Amino acid sequence: MIIGLTDGFTYNMKIVYAHFPMTVKKAGNKITIENFLGERHPRSAKIVGDVNVQIKGDEVIVSGINKEHVGQTMANMEQATKIKGRDPRVFQDGIYLVSKNKR
Repeated sequence: MIIGLTDGFTYNMKIVYAHFPMTVKKAGNKITIENFLGERHPRSAKIVGDVNVQIKGDEVIVSGINKEHVGQTMANMEQATKIKGRDPRVFQDGIYLVSKNKR
């Protein structure tokens, strides 16, 4: 708890796509992922608690003072882009964790 209050927790994620260029937007307490694998219906992921999400190009930075909320927000984004019904070796599109560190 003390590390969270003094330094905070930061997770760096990367937006990866090869087939269809997806767009990721933040609106309120939701992340909206559009054009994932060419789908017309946008996918969404919930931002839990008081977590700051910054989207810069193909990088997503999730930071906050509560480790559980930061981790759950990151997991929600990964689960929203989980590929089902296709070969994961070919379709490697999604939002993936690159590194975790303290501020």
